[in-house]
Amino acid sequence: MSDMQKRPEDIDRESEEIIEETMKEIFDDINNSDEFKEMDDSYDESKEAEEESGQKDKTEEENGRSDSEDTDTCGISSDDSNIEAAGRIDGVEESGNIGVPDEDGPGFAMDGDYAEDSAFEEEEYDSEEDDFEFEDDDFETEEEDYESEDDDGEEEETEAEKELKRHRRRKKTGVIAASILGALILIYLGFALYFNSHFMFFTEINGQDFSMKSVSQVEEYMKKQVADYVLTLEESDGGTETVKGSDISLEYVQGRELKELVNKQKNLFWIESLWKHPEITAEVGVKYDENALKSIIENLNCLKPENQTASVDAHPEFKDTEFVIVPEVIGTQIDTEKFNEAVAAAINGFASTVNLSDAGCYIRPRFVSDSKEVIAAKDAMNSYLGTSVTYDFSPSTEVVDASVISQWVKADGDMNVTFDEEAVKAYIQTLADKYNTKGKTRTFTTASGNSVTVEGGSYGWRIDQEAEYNALTANIKNGETVTREPEYSSRAASHDTNDFGNTYAEVDLTNQQMYFIQNGQVVLQSGIVTGNPNKGHATPQGTYSLAYKALDQVLRGKKLPDGTYEYESPVKFWMPFNGGIGFHDATWQPTFGGARYQTNGSHGCVNMPYDKASQLYDLISAGTPVILHY
Repeated sequence: MSDMQKRPEDIDRESEEIIEETMKEIFDDINNSDEFKEMDDSYDESKEAEEESGQKDKTEEENGRSDSEDTDTCGISSDDSNIEAAGRIDGVEESGNIGVPDEDGPGFAMDGDYAEDSAFEEEEYDSEEDDFEFEDDDFETEEEDYESEDDDGEEEETEAEKELKRHRRRKKTGVIAASILGALILIYLGFALYFNSHFMFFTEINGQDFSMKSVSQVEEYMKKQVADYVLTLEESDGGTETVKGSDISLEYVQGRELKELVNKQKNLFWIESLWKHPEITAEVGVKYDENALKSIIENLNCLKPENQTASVDAHPEFKDTEFVIVPEVIGTQIDTEKFNEAVAAAINGFASTVNLSDAGCYIRPRFVSDSKEVIAAKDAMNSYLGTSVTYDFSPSTEVVDASVISQWVKADGDMNVTFDEEAVKAYIQTLADKYNTKGKTRTFTTASGNSVTVEGGSYGWRIDQEAEYNALTANIKNGETVTREPEYSSRAASHDTNDFGNTYAEVDLTNQQMYFIQNGQVVLQSGIVTGNPNKGHATPQGTYSLAYKALDQVLRGKKLPDGTYEYESPVKFWMPFNGGIGFHDATWQPTFGGARYQTNGSHGCVNMPYDKASQLYDLISAGTPVILHY
């Protein structure tokens, strides 16, 4: 199994073995170091000084005790005192026989002559005892005083011994602590020295673990791996493609790159590597055939146009009742420049994989869901949605609410919000196309019961689109909720199929008859004379509305060059509906109806008998529909 294929647990086990070996080397170095030897010698000297101090104190203590004993033997010969002291020092006093040692204790053999001399001296001492009796009382007093002083001295010596022991313990603890601290410092510095030429704990170079490896070890690894090198390209859809080192003549070239990486380490802060696992991306010394690599890249599936889809920016979109942010979509369109750089860097760094997404090889969306521009655009677009305009086309209605307005509010590629004026105008045009009737062809049932088709005319509904655009945009910007009619430039009686309603004037141009229908009933009928078609004055058909009505008017024809008019005809009742064409009385016509219009017809007006014209004047009003048909 190659190093590139080792399992994590194998790598961890090797790391533990390396750490153990390294620690052993460091401790060996510390034990053999001059600093440690000096510290050890310092400790030994301190210990010897402490022992000498203790021995000195002990000697002084014994000397003090000896002086006290000399005082106790006042009046006794110095020879006897020396014998007693010698016995106490040699440890033979307890045996009861001076000169006879314990079985294992120090001592010396005594001969019989010395025993006899001792007996003689004892008798001599007894003979002198009486000489001291006169001093007994004084001696006892002095002895009591001395014993009292001796007891106090023993207590003082006991406290001194305790203080000495405490001092020794504190000194020993300090020496131990200093030794431990020194050892820890040496260990820390040992690691720092070690990492001056080795990579720190948990160091990864281009994805490969080189913990505690030396530069030479890493270089050796590189040399072994180059022959089997394969770069795997991980694509966003889960697919993979490979670039083999053998296909691009890959070779390892030893250089200073790895040494420079080690030198850049902060080896005095090596302990941080235990939790800050260093991950290094770097180029190492390799060379390869760049033309061969270029050829391989050009033939990769991920770079073929048919396999690439463009990314989509996050953007506001209307859902149900408001604009929400639709998340971005990251496509598979490759940024060729970044792709080539990533592949080259991976090979130069001897990396085994390149994740195209992580390497930024895909062309990413410009805006994502949390982009402030997208959020601001969404909020601005929602601010338009508080309007509701209900158009009254009785009995029908049209409503402009959030669902409609949302189609007019747009965010461009830079997330600038615009109100689509053309879309608003287009909407108003759809209303006009649906509800305008002016100039349209109508199917009409005549007063005589015939069904005719009437074309042309100026009567009917017509929305004033410019005025309505201004009104609607004002409603939206103000966030209003209203019910109203659209702005009209022309109105009709109703929005039914026959928008002229049930009150209108009918002119039968074929039969030369005029009818006035009021609330669906014929209330006036009269013969008429219309325009003379043979002279080019035929009365046009169509549906119109009465413009106005007036009394005592003079109807004039075309003005001639000499300032006179082609004709001038005074009338009592004047009721125009199509420019200069209208109903009026014609007292100059002897008869009405029939075919007279073809020979003695008017210039286009509807001539009526005086009395009929008078009746019509009373019945009709401005805006009344006038339907003319053949």
